[in-house]
Amino acid sequence: MTVLDIPAWRPRTDAAPLLPDPEPYRMLGTPAAARLDPALLRALYAQLVRGRRYNRQATALTKQGRLAVYPSSTGQEACEIAAALALAPADWLFPSYRDTLAVVARGVDPVEALTLLRGDWHTGYDPRVHRVAPLSTPLATQLPHAVGLAHAARLSGDPVAALAMVGDGGTSEGDFHEALNFAAVWHAPVVFLVQNNGFAISVPLAKQTAAPTFAHKAVGYGMPGRLVDGNDAPAVHQVLTEALNRARDGGGPTLVEAVTYRIDAHTNADDAGRYREEAEVAAWRAYDPVELLERELTGRGLLDEAGRQQVADEAETLAADLRERMHTEPSLDLTELFAHVYAEPTPQLREQAALLRAETAAEAEESAAAASAEEPAAERRP
Repeated sequence: MTVLDIPAWRPRTDAAPLLPDPEPYRMLGTPAAARLDPALLRALYAQLVRGRRYNRQATALTKQGRLAVYPSSTGQEACEIAAALALAPADWLFPSYRDTLAVVARGVDPVEALTLLRGDWHTGYDPRVHRVAPLSTPLATQLPHAVGLAHAARLSGDPVAALAMVGDGGTSEGDFHEALNFAAVWHAPVVFLVQNNGFAISVPLAKQTAAPTFAHKAVGYGMPGRLVDGNDAPAVHQVLTEALNRARDGGGPTLVEAVTYRIDAHTNADDAGRYREEAEVAAWRAYDPVELLERELTGRGLLDEAGRQQVADEAETLAADLRERMHTEPSLDLTELFAHVYAEPTPQLREQAALLRAETAAEAEESAAAASAEEPAAERRP
């Protein structure tokens, strides 16, 4: 028996159309930039400036004890903002824990987007309102969820696409493989955006994969791979828009790799100086996504000093509102930990909830007794 006689074998199409370009796709600084819509460029720029200021403010809030942790996306703002702006209103966004800017640009309240990182109530926002799934802290677990939603939309005939964001570290998880395989086999309308920022915490790219690029991995699953300059906001927007349109039109999934860099540490709890050189960071600072787009706008006469100041002032207003609202102590009900887990709480959950209520009641009594004991004797006299 030859391989052609094996029933499970079938001829495959040429893999060449699925391969990414040899170099990351760029628009800024190329002839293609002349075709860019001025309104889109201004919108991208305004959101990039807001995003940069949001990152700085959220990082400051961690130092003030108002956030438990914050994974900054400084340097990656072009990926975040372009992803949110490329989505249609009916589409769904599936973010990772670092994709707060995309979540806010999609329309989620800036404070609610930080609720999970504050250690507060559940997700902090209703995913259905803005069609934004919860920020996913476990690596890559949001990818199968995105495929499932997209596949369900396809079965029901809804013109919906899902955009799932993941970092380079997440591509080493089993969920990444399962999601891409499922999406390709079932022709699900989903786009996977890998933000390759060079490090999975401290693990460099060279120890993460031996593939030429992450985009090359698409070929093995039978979907197109696209490679784009992740600091070129218009290029990322165009590539994602094309991939999302293709998905909605029945063309199936696409894997997009955006080559970018994480300027800040992994989180406020990380010391990036232990695993990378400052010279490398400085080189990427010189290729700043905000400055790249600002130069394009200025060079085309689409942005003057007054316009630049207006955008900066709007970003400061956002930061001031974020500071004020995050410094307000949240009103917490610890029993909500057990809400929205099951429609009908299990016996174990009911037992745990009762135990928590008993413990908090005891703590409240102890606090009241301690406060009473500290009162001066004169104040305790009738």
